[in-house]
Amino acid sequence: MAYKQLKLWFDKELAEMLANKLLAANTAFDHKSFISIVEQKVVDLELKNRVECIADALKMHLPNDYNIAIEQLLSILGPENEKETGMFKEYYWIMPIAKYVEKYGLSDFKKSMKAIYEITKRNTGEYTVRTYLNVYPTETLKIMKDWSKDRNKHVRRLSSEGVRPRLPWASKLDQFIEDPTPIFPILENLKDDCSKYVQKSVANCINDVLKDNVLLGQGLVNNWVPLATKQRKWIIKHALRNLLKNKDEWALATLSKIS
Repeated sequence: MAYKQLKLWFDKELAEMLANKLLAANTAFDHKSFISIVEQKVVDLELKNRVECIADALKMHLPNDYNIAIEQLLSILGPENEKETGMFKEYYWIMPIAKYVEKYGLSDFKKSMKAIYEITKRNTGEYTVRTYLNVYPTETLKIMKDWSKDRNKHVRRLSSEGVRPRLPWASKLDQFIEDPTPIFPILENLKDDCSKYVQKSVANCINDVLKDNVLLGQGLVNNWVPLATKQRKWIIKHALRNLLKNKDEWALATLSKIS
């Protein structure tokens, strides 16, 4: 993916790529109409709307039966991403599929959770899963807790990134701004994760918590300080970065305990 503004990658060429992948997987659909609609509609749109436009065009041209359509889409995802990078540079074209699940999969929770799981191994389901947290809060949180113990680092990262109360470029999760304690078991499972990619997400999630629930966030971190591993120390330091910048006394004291 050569450098150019991200939104410009969601255009006729991406529609052609998706169409070719679907045709190669023996999916019968009007690919010419699909490509034409995308080409006409994306021109004046920004990134999020371009992604949604392509997702809507997929909905128009794939089978009405969500079970059939999502299996066709999952069949073209290709190999899993083994690296901690490449979500957007190499697998950007999966974003409309994630949006398709977000918009059109709510009536089939189990199938959509499977789809988010598979998408995340290549791109990310961190935005998609937030809709399910709002509609199916208990069920989704239970699955995300299981994901926090998954062997795949992208899936583990999703379990913390998806529940961030204030995830950038996403709608806030007001339920976790009001009370973040339901997400603490996920963070507990990840506090010593070996992947820096996951560690950064955990730290960012704690940073979010500290913005709205200082005492609860402090309590979580205080419990992590004794016997803190190298991985946990890094998470704590990164989580407290804003407080440390402001010379917060508790953050400075915590840093001294793990240094």
